[in-house]
Amino acid sequence: MLFHSSIRRELARSFGATLVVLATIVMTMMLIRTLGQASRGVVNPSEVLLILGFTVLGYLPTLLSLSLFISIVATLSRMYADREMVIWFSSGQGSLRFLTPLLRFAWPVLLMIPVLSLLIWPWSNQQIRELRDRYERRGDIERIAPGQFQESADGNRVFFVDKESTDGQWGSNVFIAARERGTHSVTSARSARIEMVDGRRILILNKGQRLEMDQSVNRDRPIKLSEFEEYRTVIDEKRLAPLQELPARSRSTLRLLREPTPENQGELGWRIGLIFSALNLLMLALAVANVNPRAGRSGSLVFALFAFVIYYNLLNLGQSWVAAGQVTLLAWLIGLHGGVLAVAMAWLIARHQGWSWRSWLSRRPHHREASV
Repeated sequence: MLFHSSIRRELARSFGATLVVLATIVMTMMLIRTLGQASRGVVNPSEVLLILGFTVLGYLPTLLSLSLFISIVATLSRMYADREMVIWFSSGQGSLRFLTPLLRFAWPVLLMIPVLSLLIWPWSNQQIRELRDRYERRGDIERIAPGQFQESADGNRVFFVDKESTDGQWGSNVFIAARERGTHSVTSARSARIEMVDGRRILILNKGQRLEMDQSVNRDRPIKLSEFEEYRTVIDEKRLAPLQELPARSRSTLRLLREPTPENQGELGWRIGLIFSALNLLMLALAVANVNPRAGRSGSLVFALFAFVIYYNLLNLGQSWVAAGQVTLLAWLIGLHGGVLAVAMAWLIARHQGWSWRSWLSRRPHHREASV
């Protein structure tokens, strides 16, 4: 049908533009947050873009749902404002007839959301966690940055290198403060280099001093000061240990089903809720799309965004309630998503039949007079 194809083309243009705008906003916000984490040493600065990509990929189900919701509301509101709906309704068609073109347009998006929420969401979270964990457990030499004080992985050493070579194997003006076995030592050297001896990495300090102080209760022990032409020490290689227990958001959906703990049930309810919310928002968009001449064209869009924020916050609230054991997963899914679907369908049927509160209230006095 020509009318259906024109609606789908307009929806496609609106959906694409909305998705680009929302994705740009989210990427900007996530980039600022990731750069802040990189400046605090939480993530590797060279992996900022990689973490940003995984983060945006995890948020795609929400972006797709919101973009679809906004595009439907904006398109139908424009049709109401331009009086195109008058032609549609005068031909004997109602609001429910719009479900066919809307579903024919939205079915690829509605199929992508389950894949993204059930598979891609936990996978992206797991990748981000592995990148952060690997950077946190990196070796002491990898932590050294020229011109910056850096702490070792175990917190017992502080390093400072004024300058270093491009390959990271040589440095000048080296400072090392360490706490080992009740002894505090401060070592400084003019230069340092790294060599491989018998498969081990050896740090060689040249022309420096070493100050050792005993941190025990007995303070009468002397301070030991020594000078050296060359000082060698083995660099402790910190091997990557197996990852600790993954949080619920990084566990696969299959594992959540096999281990029905309250925490896993809450995360599972969140993922399933993203799927149900996409369909419910489509119904709700068709119901709320309208133009009030007094409120302007943006009135329905503002109301739609307000409804989305409430729905999204209820998803987060339900996840915490299920994880805390205050409500069961099935009861929450039926109560929230079933309730929203019932409200949207009732609203849509009322719009389709032309029912309104004003017409219902205007009939009541007439019935009373007739009965009298």
